[in-house]
Amino acid sequence: MRILIDADGCPVVDETVSLAKEFSLECIILCDTAHYFNREGAYTVVLSQGADSVDFALVNMVKAGDIVVTQDYGLAAMCLARRSKPIHQSGMIYHEGNIDGLLASRHTAQKIRRSGGRTKGPSKRTKEQDMQFASQLRKLILEMLAGEHTETFNSKAMETE
Repeated sequence: MRILIDADGCPVVDETVSLAKEFSLECIILCDTAHYFNREGAYTVVLSQGADSVDFALVNMVKAGDIVVTQDYGLAAMCLARRSKPIHQSGMIYHEGNIDGLLASRHTAQKIRRSGGRTKGPSKRTKEQDMQFASQLRKLILEMLAGEHTETFNSKAMETE
């Protein structure tokens, strides 16, 4: 299990890297040249600027069982298809039960903006939101580590039968 961060515009890079270190997980930060990140304990992949260059690189790197930190619903959907576990910077875990509704709301907002309308942007980020994210990421890591332990235990039990 690794943690990959879609770092362009991501306010929880430090919290994510800290938790990756705590659990001795590989952490990969992906960003473009306009948003360079360098954090101790994480490997940074810097990509050229371009529409979705970071998203496509991340999708090509992600493996089943990885955790992906992203606020991009489209990227989250692609990561779900690769059997990874995407989490939003708010701490919301993306899953098969919520991704369609999130993509539909994104589509509706895009239609409103294209027709000249305005949609409300996010409010200023608070320390409580950072703490909520860290709590949810910790919970996800623990659940996934417990699942890996169970899978290893079950496969070893099957080998001895």
